[in-house]
Amino acid sequence: MQTITDDLQAIATPQRAEASAWFFKTGKGQYGEGDVFIGVTNPDLRAVCKKYVSLKFDALQELLDSEIHEYRMAALIILVEQMKKAKTAEKRSEIYDFYLDNAYRINNWDLVDCSARDVVGFYLFDKDRSVLYDMARTEHLWTQRIAIIATHYFINKKQFLDTLRISEILLSHKHDLIHKAVGWMLREAWKKGADEPVEAFLEQNIGRIPRTALRYAIEKMSDERKKYFMTLK
Repeated sequence: MQTITDDLQAIATPQRAEASAWFFKTGKGQYGEGDVFIGVTNPDLRAVCKKYVSLKFDALQELLDSEIHEYRMAALIILVEQMKKAKTAEKRSEIYDFYLDNAYRINNWDLVDCSARDVVGFYLFDKDRSVLYDMARTEHLWTQRIAIIATHYFINKKQFLDTLRISEILLSHKHDLIHKAVGWMLREAWKKGADEPVEAFLEQNIGRIPRTALRYAIEKMSDERKKYFMTLK
């Protein structure tokens, strides 16, 4: 029987694998150290996943436990689709719990970014969100990134407070990948109508916000406003 890994291996290329290993910083001491790529483009991977959206948790666990990046990505893409199609609260809860149980395997920024909003954010939209604050206060890079990226779902629903509060928790973070995530979510909130709260947040925290986060946050502002915030910094 043809499996999802067979299908992914069939379209993998060494050239793409080499490029991905460089792009996702898999060298010694880098954030993606030890990650293994077989070389499948994101559009091709998503096309394959469409055939396997009904995979059970045990099969998804095997993918998530793999050292191969594209296998873990495939599992997460499938979980997103399963969350969107889940008919019951019980099923949604199972998917959410399974996802968080595997947070240690969601261990690169693209894996977080393809899934956190539509699994964690989606699930928590009408629930207590305090778990996100706990996640932001951990010492685990990817759990912290999940916490802030999950708020993208709330932003799209015109709810901005959690983004601002979790951003504040993460302002002192040392890693560039958190700086970028915070700046990105602040920019998305600004674009969705939270221009005044976001700009007030930047002014109040200008001494603490990392320069990378600031640059991301102000990217879509007018040249005048960009200059204003960079001058403050």
